[in-house]
Amino acid sequence: MVNVNGTLVAEAEANIAYNNRGLNYGDALFETLRYSNNKIFFWEDHYFRLMASMRILRMEIPMNFTMEFLEEEIQRTINVADFDANFRVKLIVWRKPGGKYTPATNDISYSISCEKIANSSYILEEQYYEIELFKDHFVNSGLLSTLKSNNKLINVLGSIYAKENDYHNCLLLNEKKQVLEALNGNVFLVKGNIIKTPPLEDGCLNGVIRKQLIGIIKLIPHLSIEESSISPFELQRADEIFITNVIQGIVSVSKFRKKEFENETAKLLVSKLNVKAESN
Repeated sequence: MVNVNGTLVAEAEANIAYNNRGLNYGDALFETLRYSNNKIFFWEDHYFRLMASMRILRMEIPMNFTMEFLEEEIQRTINVADFDANFRVKLIVWRKPGGKYTPATNDISYSISCEKIANSSYILEEQYYEIELFKDHFVNSGLLSTLKSNNKLINVLGSIYAKENDYHNCLLLNEKKQVLEALNGNVFLVKGNIIKTPPLEDGCLNGVIRKQLIGIIKLIPHLSIEESSISPFELQRADEIFITNVIQGIVSVSKFRKKEFENETAKLLVSKLNVKAESN
């Protein structure tokens, strides 16, 4: 079942109109949520990121679009599927039809869908995971690139490139040839006791798990966190590279070109991330 503006409909009937602005102009935002142990992980962070993104895109936020209302609508959608399961939930918000580039209205519609996932907590998979740079297209640095909009052509093309060349993931670059993020999450580099992740000013996604890990790392005495630009040359000098997103948590990179990596820091952080998720 899919929740469309508060009405639960069968997936086969949850079609969008030809004049949907998300389809025609990319005029839409989304949040990908993890629902495990009967709760939405880091729901407050997701909600406030969505509200901030809607304001940036000049969307009209309905009076009833409170954190409690949306949480109840997500829960109602999940209850129809299977209350006791773990889910990947997608909440999409788009501007209502009308106009061309200039919208006829800033009012919005929304949908909520969900699909089951296996684990109730974050698990660091001990698997071979090779990455490469995707250099065919670049992400522009700036505020709009930090939003979870549905303008994801570079991610789609990068995913096709990874599949065609037997890579598990690719790292995206901005117009300054700085490392930004992976195709499906933020990226962190470990060198000694220093962990680096690109700053939002470089154009990386304002990720929820990125925010959580920065806070966690700051509390670990023997580690320090830097939000600073990353050159591609730093990748092969790193001790560890890991990718983060709200569904998988932390994914350790095994290999980039000729360099192979360890994952001791990732093991430490995933356990602390699970504690934070359960207490949030």
